[in-house]
Amino acid sequence: MAQNAKINIQIIKSKRKSLSLEIKRDGQVILRAPVWITDAQIQHFLRQKSGWIKKHLEKVEASRIPEIHPVEKMTEEEIQKLAGRAVKEIPPRVAHFAPIVGVTYGRITIRNQKSRWGSCSSKGNLNFNCLLMLTPQDIIDYVIVHELCHRKEMNHSRQFWAEVERILPDYRQREKWLKDHGPVLVRRMTG
Repeated sequence: MAQNAKINIQIIKSKRKSLSLEIKRDGQVILRAPVWITDAQIQHFLRQKSGWIKKHLEKVEASRIPEIHPVEKMTEEEIQKLAGRAVKEIPPRVAHFAPIVGVTYGRITIRNQKSRWGSCSSKGNLNFNCLLMLTPQDIIDYVIVHELCHRKEMNHSRQFWAEVERILPDYRQREKWLKDHGPVLVRRMTG
């Protein structure tokens, strides 16, 4: 397999009956094989599994990005400034999108959170993370629409995502941006 030259695969032969692949958290690929199997059979197996190996190595790499790229922690003062901006900027956007979604809402709270970008309570109260102020406007709008759509569907069902897509047809790109960049932003807040 062409990728073999780039990917370091450790082959361990033992008294086992089948082939198995394991990818460690450090990116090490381990192939366990029966002692009787030939090199040609191993190469054939690796060619068949090349897509699986590549996909899982990419996941490992993505999970290591925050470790590889150190982030500058924010001071309490910087977090307070973000929260102040969020208090001014988020409520007017919520007021803009609520009639488009076709819902009402209760209280809006800005929080300093490490695990969520936003949330919606069963009473219709909305919480937003002040770190949203570090994201582009279309990402802020996505989180707002996402939470407002929970006023119709308090789950992530097909109907919920259809509602989000009705308002933001490109929501998948916005969601991907948040998945790709969000962990690094959140790490700026953690000590």
